[in-house]
Amino acid sequence: MRSPQAQADFYARSVGEVARELVGCVLRHGETAGRIVETESYHESEPACHAHIGLTARTHTLFRAPGVAYVYRSYGIHALFNAVCEPEGVGAAVLIRALEPLEGLDLMRERRNLDRPGDLCSGPGKLTQALGIDLELNGTSVPGGPIEIETRPEGTAPPRLVAGPRIGITKAADLPWRFCDADSRHVSRPLPPGMRRPRVSAAA
Repeated sequence: MRSPQAQADFYARSVGEVARELVGCVLRHGETAGRIVETESYHESEPACHAHIGLTARTHTLFRAPGVAYVYRSYGIHALFNAVCEPEGVGAAVLIRALEPLEGLDLMRERRNLDRPGDLCSGPGKLTQALGIDLELNGTSVPGGPIEIETRPEGTAPPRLVAGPRIGITKAADLPWRFCDADSRHVSRPLPPGMRRPRVSAAA
């Protein structure tokens, strides 16, 4: 039985709060689905966020209503999926970095051209390829749209979260805005010793 979809008010909060709470939720697209095990938060106040430069043709999606999908191409190769957060007009989003595959594994294997379950969705570009998420989905609504995010199944214990620096950036690289399920084998990179339980009072 599926859990309810996260609605717009879920995303209209602090991007860091949303990033933490998305770990353990289920991401769906078409016949494929996976449990979110790793996220990163990005906010216009820091230079690693695309919205830091302000409103442009590339970044306008980041300033739209909470719950909109921000899908962009990284290094001209991979489509990366983000959920826009905070009130409309604030540039902020959560990058979904890794999933534990749950449904449609045969289709994921075909799309990824590999057979190792642990590597199907262990990275932001890998998971979009596995789930068939592309640039055409940029700007679509996540609540009620083709990309679905379901809340954590009722009655299940929340994942054991750890936080640490984000991956693959050179600006604001020290901010502990990467959030992972400490017990998952599907995260994009091994958890370094410095990762710790996140502070609920974190600004992001």
